[in-house]
Amino acid sequence: MTAATGDVWLPFPAEEIEGLPTSFRYRRWDGEESFPADPADCVFYVTPYMKSRTVTLRPLAGMSALRVVQTLTAGIDHLAGGLDGLPAGVRVCNARGVHEASTAELALTLTLASLRGIPGMVRGQDREEWHGGFYGALADKAVLIVGYGSIGAAVEDRLLPFECGTVTRVARSAREAPHGPVHALADLPRLLPDADVVILCTPLTEDTRGLAGTGFLARMKDGALLVNVARGPVVDTEALLAELRPGRLHAALDVTDPEPLPPGHPLWHAPNVLITPHVGGSSSAFEPRAKRLVARQLTRFAAGEPVDNTVLVTGQTPPHTLRNHPYARGVHHALDGDAE
Repeated sequence: MTAATGDVWLPFPAEEIEGLPTSFRYRRWDGEESFPADPADCVFYVTPYMKSRTVTLRPLAGMSALRVVQTLTAGIDHLAGGLDGLPAGVRVCNARGVHEASTAELALTLTLASLRGIPGMVRGQDREEWHGGFYGALADKAVLIVGYGSIGAAVEDRLLPFECGTVTRVARSAREAPHGPVHALADLPRLLPDADVVILCTPLTEDTRGLAGTGFLARMKDGALLVNVARGPVVDTEALLAELRPGRLHAALDVTDPEPLPPGHPLWHAPNVLITPHVGGSSSAFEPRAKRLVARQLTRFAAGEPVDNTVLVTGQTPPHTLRNHPYARGVHHALDGDAE
């Protein structure tokens, strides 16, 4: 079967995607119980978005002719365990370029809302209370971005007009970036005490699980704000609660551990915390960018050209090491994650 023929499984109706090659048979499947066709005929699988890991992996076992798996997430760890039976040479691609705008907007929203005391004002409005006074501002603050991939860079782009005092960048390894130097993770102990705002955009790997733990949080200055748009397990929840309860730190969290946060969990009512329900990538910005990515990838695939955003090739990167891959993420839909 050549690259220009075969079935393509899409979570969107094909007629809604401009620029698709005409040589494929397009099958719409967004996680429904019944399959739209025989999985054995699928050569290009665009995974459903915001569906469970079980749903996403279910057709893979029968996709014997598969050439490309295209996720609509920044991360791929929701595929862990489902790639073992695939033929060698299947390319697994992430959705780099799809979630940057939406996630960066939310990171900025959480930061500004927390600094300006918006959660308390909303609660005051519910009680018809007037909460005047002076509040924090983003201007002149020292901001530390932990996880400086494409989302981290998009966050910085949106910070620039707000007259921050400094923006410091941290990634897995040191390098130069257009806005300035990027520090290595090993530099965090030195950098944390100077930061007024710490924004987590890092992927969830074995190295970053629990990264914001007791030592990390203890190094943050009194009154500093922790913003997490990465993955819940990047933060040690109990360690964070220990800092929130006495009011030493503030937090704004789009992701939590556990997730979803269950009723009665102490994080719901901890002081100085703003929680949003993992909506970093779930915005009107998602669908048009996702459809453009799919059209570009299929155009390249039909022409026999290398697809973009390849983060794993079966038979070259053993699936059992997926959890350590720099693009791997922590929860099933990894909707607004990033990677270096």
